[in-house]
Amino acid sequence: MRINEQHFRTIWQQGDRVCLIDQTQLPFELVTVEVTSLVQMCHAIRSMKVRGAPLIGVAAAYGMALALQENASDGSLQGAMQQLVATRPTAVNLAWAVQHMRQQLLALPIAKRVETAWQMANMLADEDVSQNLAIGQQGKVLIAGKAAANPQQTVHILTHCNAGWLATVDGGTALASVYAAHDAGLDIHVWVDETRPRNQGASLTAWELAQHGVPHTVITDNAGGHLMQQGQIDMVIVGADRVTRNGDVCNKIGTYLKALAAYDNRIPFYAAVPTPTIDWQLVHGAAIEIEMRDADEVAYMQGQGSDGKLQKVRVIPHESRALNPAFDVTPARLVTGIITERGIFPPEQLQQAYTAFEPKS
Repeated sequence: MRINEQHFRTIWQQGDRVCLIDQTQLPFELVTVEVTSLVQMCHAIRSMKVRGAPLIGVAAAYGMALALQENASDGSLQGAMQQLVATRPTAVNLAWAVQHMRQQLLALPIAKRVETAWQMANMLADEDVSQNLAIGQQGKVLIAGKAAANPQQTVHILTHCNAGWLATVDGGTALASVYAAHDAGLDIHVWVDETRPRNQGASLTAWELAQHGVPHTVITDNAGGHLMQQGQIDMVIVGADRVTRNGDVCNKIGTYLKALAAYDNRIPFYAAVPTPTIDWQLVHGAAIEIEMRDADEVAYMQGQGSDGKLQKVRVIPHESRALNPAFDVTPARLVTGIITERGIFPPEQLQQAYTAFEPKS
């Protein structure tokens, strides 16, 4: 990722600790923090200092390495996995990463586990970057096709939540295609949903796009359907926290409504995901556990005050209750295609590709 023309990853190893960008401080301040223990990593994931399905999978892998530095026994390995899985239950990448680590490390002598754990976590980080860059090239073809159909017009893309650099180690998922198209000289513009209640679109996606120089406009979550009716959106590209084998897409709350509006207006709707985000064990999205987050995320909003400091303000009456499901499921019938590092597939073709694509432990 480019930040003030410097290259960053969202997370990296530094000696016996892990460094990461604290996303709760963006877009107003770039803060990096050091994580030195399993407890701290669990807190970073739960509090969304790191977030996004691919990124929290890698963060959890680093969490396993940190845990083994303290105690490399079988019991510690099992306990670390359980603690990490409990932090965010919806994204499949997290559970897959720690189970993958556990299976490989249990087979090793205790003396070799720490070094191997760091190596595996770094390998998963590098794999995430290469997968995301490949996703970008796949999605660029879609955008280029739309541009070729109307060469004198800007291609307008709607995205929901944040599926860019910050949701991954680097490169992004949905935004990987946007960056690849922009860097190839295509005339594009991104409509950025604010994405309540945590405003990941307004705070994170907009910041990323500004850093990369991509033209964009932040809109309220309820404006997308109107813009579709007005012919101002050519395609929708989102990320996902889990995609089931039949092509159901679980993503940030509000994605389902975008897909319904896109379907009604005959606008293509794509989800961009690396294959570890596809849960080959689940056939339908109804079986996905939807994370319920603290109601205060709905009751309060964070922003920058006139003094330049971050502050929270309450936006609902003290007498009112709030409900905060973090994700919803878009059924496969509303999805035009799944953009992966290995190709773009209609939902019905994912199951056919099961044998070739199933992640190997």
